[in-house]
Amino acid sequence: MNCIIVDDNKLARTALKLLIGQVKFLDLKEECSNPLDAFNYLQKEDVDLVFLDVEMPGMTGIELIKNLEKRPIIILITAKKNYAIEAFELNVADYIVKPVTLSRFMLAVSRAKELFESNDHKLEIHEKEKDYIFVRSNSVLTKIQTKDIIYIQALGDYINIFTTDNKRHTVHITLRGIEEKLPPSKFYRLHRSYMVALDHIDGVEEGTAYVGKHPLPIGEQFKKELLKKLNLI
Repeated sequence: MNCIIVDDNKLARTALKLLIGQVKFLDLKEECSNPLDAFNYLQKEDVDLVFLDVEMPGMTGIELIKNLEKRPIIILITAKKNYAIEAFELNVADYIVKPVTLSRFMLAVSRAKELFESNDHKLEIHEKEKDYIFVRSNSVLTKIQTKDIIYIQALGDYINIFTTDNKRHTVHITLRGIEEKLPPSKFYRLHRSYMVALDHIDGVEEGTAYVGKHPLPIGEQFKKELLKKLNLI
């Protein structure tokens, strides 16, 4: 399980890192010293589990949870007990009061693992059924109908979204991040740098998919599944 730590206390982050390092199924990807950094990280990266402090400057852990459209599994870790009721109303996996012992930590991550394996935490499934997305570009939110997306190109931590009106939207998110927002029945990642709307594919020749006048490369590992999705006779 990919996980991150969000805590403004450096010593607390170090203690959690040591605990996480003892659990084979946990893979620590990032540690954030404030909720805003965590929010931005969660918008573009795939995270399964967040170890989250409650009382932090600028934004509390509770406020961070409420602002997340797609929520990973949350384990709240705090020095106070008085947030527990509100926390569990937000369906957190567990609530640990500091100092964190190894036995208490193992109990919490075991619960998180059960949730992860049951898929009950995947609230984003409902989001994938929407027929539109909103993208942020230059501080402006723009609504894009999924039916208007032709293909998407990866550019490191950014993507270009090409639409039927000949527009290009550059957005700060990874290709994997946008893939999770789009319905898998309509879009397919055919290359490590490209995702395509299946309805807009006009032809396939050897290692290339043609979308209008745009030739898109097909990665060898994606070819077989692509042909299945194209309803090949």
